[in-house]
Amino acid sequence: MRDRMEILINEMLDGQILLDEAITEFEKLYIQLALARYSEHLSNTANALGIHRNTLSKRVAGYEAKAKSKKPAKRLLKKAAR
Repeated sequence: MRDRMEILINEMLDGQILLDEAITEFEKLYIQLALARYSEHLSNTANALGIHRNTLSKRVAGYEAKAKSKKPAKRLLKKAAR
């Protein structure tokens, strides 16, 4: 696993991905995959991740809020392109 991570990290460094962005994306994907594995059950997922259910809930809500805030901007860009 370490070898695969080193390859990915080198690719990210070549693409000039900042550490904060890399950590945020890793955490988001890790949580998404864990939620899928545990059928979106917050308590089971939180236990598997070793965090409190409320912490998981807040992080998921934060991801959803960011996703919603980006959608209107995309719609505005599409309208402007017409």
